[in-house]
Parts: sequence; C-alpha cells; structure tokens
Amino acid sequence: MIPPRFAPILSEMEPLATRFREAGHRLFLVGGTVRDLLLGASDAVVDFDTIDYDATTTATPDQIKAIVAPLADALWTQGERFGTIGLKIGARTYEITTHRAEAYSPDSRKPEVQFANDIETDLSRRDFTINAMALELTSDTPTLVDPFGGAADLMTRTLRTPLSPEESFSDDPLRMLRAARFVSQLEVTPDPAIVAAVTAMADRLTIVSAERVRIEFDRLMTTKRPTFGLWFLFDTGLVDHFLPELRLMRLEQDPIHRHKDVLTHTLAVVENVQLQDDREFDFRITRLAALYHDVGKPRTRGFKEGKGVTFHHHEVVGARMTRERMKAMKYPNADIDAVSELVAISGRFHTYQMGWTDSAVRRYVRDAGDYLAELNVLVRCDCTTRNEKKAKILARRMDEMEERIAEVAAREELSKLRPEIDGQQVMELLNVPAGPAVGAALEFLMDMRLEEGILGEDVVIARLHDWWAANSDSVGKLKRTRRLTQP
Repeated sequence: MIPPRFAPILSEMEPLATRFREAGHRLFLVGGTVRDLLLGASDAVVDFDTIDYDATTTATPDQIKAIVAPLADALWTQGERFGTIGLKIGARTYEITTHRAEAYSPDSRKPEVQFANDIETDLSRRDFTINAMALELTSDTPTLVDPFGGAADLMTRTLRTPLSPEESFSDDPLRMLRAARFVSQLEVTPDPAIVAAVTAMADRLTIVSAERVRIEFDRLMTTKRPTFGLWFLFDTGLVDHFLPELRLMRLEQDPIHRHKDVLTHTLAVVENVQLQDDREFDFRITRLAALYHDVGKPRTRGFKEGKGVTFHHHEVVGARMTRERMKAMKYPNADIDAVSELVAISGRFHTYQMGWTDSAVRRYVRDAGDYLAELNVLVRCDCTTRNEKKAKILARRMDEMEERIAEVAAREELSKLRPEIDGQQVMELLNVPAGPAVGAALEFLMDMRLEEGILGEDVVIARLHDWWAANSDSVGKLKRTRRLTQP
C-alpha cells in the first residue's frame, strides 16, 4: 500500500503518467524521491518544494520528447545522449530518463551509455538499494518496484548495494564517497561488504574528476552529522586519495584540548557547527573552516615561538595548506579565500586576554573582515572541552566580545574600518608621490584608527604631520606596523 503522503506527487504527475500510458510506455518515479517519501514519518516532514521529480521510462529520448511536448512549457535536451529529457510544466521541473544499463570501463571517468528494456535492470545499476526503488505511475494503481530490498534496508538503516559492492564501485568509484555521505545524511550503517570493498578499492577514486569529488564532499560536509561519514572515509582509507592531511592529524597529539589526537578534536568542532535560527552565517564555508582550522599543527610540531615563528604559527601554515588542498580539489577562488582566511585568523580571539577594549574590538573586526559571523561561530564551536566550567568561561567571553562589538558599532562604522583620510589626501598633505611613503603613512593612520577610534580630520592631519616630521628621513627603512604576531 502506498502511503498517503505520496498523494500530492501522484496527483501532480498524473497528466504525464496519462500521456505515457496512452503511448504504450511505462513511467516510474525513481531514486531518492521514493526513498525520502518512504522514509518520512508524516506528511509534515516531506517538503514537496525540494523533492526531485525524477522519472525513468521504457520510451526512448525521441519518444519522450514527442510524448511530453503537448504538456511542456519548456523542453531541454542537454542530457539527451545520456537518455535524459528535461521539461518544465508551470513552476515544476521534471527529468525523464530512458531505462539505462551503463557501465564504466576500468580506466574511464564517464559511463558507456546503454539503454535497457526493463526497470529491474535500470535499478540494478543504481548506487544503493535505498535508491534502487521505483514507483510505477502507469499501472492500474501506483506500484512500488523494489527488487533489491531497499524498503527493508531503510527500516533497518542498512546501506547495501544492489549488485556486489565491487561491481557497483567499479562502475562509478564516486559511489564510495557517496556512501560516506549517506552514512551521515541518513545515519545508516554500511554493510561490512561495502566497508571491505571501499578499503580494497579506495585508490580507484583517483580516476574521478576533482570537481565531482569536491561536489560530493561538500554534500557530506553539509549534512547534520558529518562526522559519521568522515570517520568512514578515514577508516577505509578513501580520504587519503583526496584529503591526505587528515591522516597526519590523526597521528598528532592535541594536549591543549586533551584529545588523543588533533583529528578527534577537529571532527568534534565540525560537528559543533550547526545551522542556527538566530544567527546568519555561511554554513558550508564555516564547516570547511572547522575541518581545516588545525590542519597546520602536524607540520609545526616542535616549533617554538621565536625568530620567524609566531605563537599561532600553525594557523599561518594551515592557511597555506588549506589553500593548496582546496585548489587541488577545484574549489572556486571565493571559497578558497574565505576558508583559508578563516583558518588564518581562527585563533585570533584567544590573543585578547586583557578584556575587550575598543581597540581590541576594532582589531578583531578588522581581522575578521567579511567573515566576522563565520569566525564567531567557528570560535564558539572550537570549544570541545568536557570541563563545564571552562566551556562556560569561553561562552561568557564570546558573549562579552559580541556585546562589545555591538556597542562600538553603534558609535562607529566598524564594517568599513579605514583611516579617516585616504591616500590621495596623504600625497597632497605630505607632498609625496604614490609609493612606499604613502603606504607607510596609511598604515600609521590605520593603526591610529584601530587604537583610538574616530578622532576627527583635523586631529588626524596634525598627527600625520607630526609622524612625518619624525620619520620622513628614514621612510625607506620603516617597518610595517601590522604583524601577523600582533592581535
């Protein structure tokens, strides 16, 4: 018996089902849509706006186009060579694909597309049994097609493959990474045969493009419980083929947080980052920053603060490592900049030990730049101690800091921290050309702005002239006033 929560989708797809039925073809709702509808405990948990309306059929692409043309407001054929026709009816988008039986050659990233005549063959080539179910829409009554026991696996929270895991992962190695995502997303337990196959075949992931790996990894990182999947990746060795830094983090002791290793602490921080109704921030970027925030620690083990080494040296190194790894995974430049910058400043909060003066607030906001909201969430989530007293102290310090930011922002435009006069004015006031002198002057002015706030243009100009009188002779030797080692 089909659960009542299927009714809205069945009703919406009935015009399409009628067209295929009259043309003598079968039409099936398929894949994750069927899984999610079966998994839902009530109508309240089914968001019909986000459901994918994916279907498979006995009709060929040319036949699909002819069948749907009278109903479609728009039609597209970019996926036609793979058997997929897209269409839009009203506000709803559908994708209808001819039954497929493709397989991957051992050294190929792309499937050899072959069409099948029956739904069972199509379902057998899908990744997991929970996604290898279909609902026939053209039968006398809607009928669930479940040849591999996907419904039972949903009930027992078991992850299995329709065929052998070796055959499934050989067809598409990305499915090994997708297994980790479902372990987190659906909180299912992988069948031992899946674990064994991923462990044995992990190096096959190397034939998958970096872009596909990155997209699937981001899906894992934005699930509610990503650590389940991340441990799966680590335990099977799959992570070594696209994010090998995690292996070093597992070996590195973390005495500060009293964890057995840095990786255990890191994954706890990742898990702490959750969506919040009362706080707006980039969830995916913050999750990635949490994953990378201590990645530099294994590389800086044994370093002591001193010449050329700052007290947060691992963050500087970690930011560079983050940038290199994300570049290799083909992340967009904006993502790379955001995550690496958050890694670089992730420990900045802890450098303020003497209270949140106006100057400290300005410097913290300046350092955070466009990522203030993300940095604040990351700092809060970086507390993984089981010591309730320490956790409360950190939370109180964070509350005080955010309150102080609000207070200073009410008086000053903190989102646009800059000197009160610009470079053009500096050149005119000091009668100097563009160059190092102007840069040094602007740095002096910025430091004054951070330390003392808004002083007024007259005061700033007078202080600039005093500074220039004392430093003009040695401007070529002036050292930059902003140091990575200074808060």
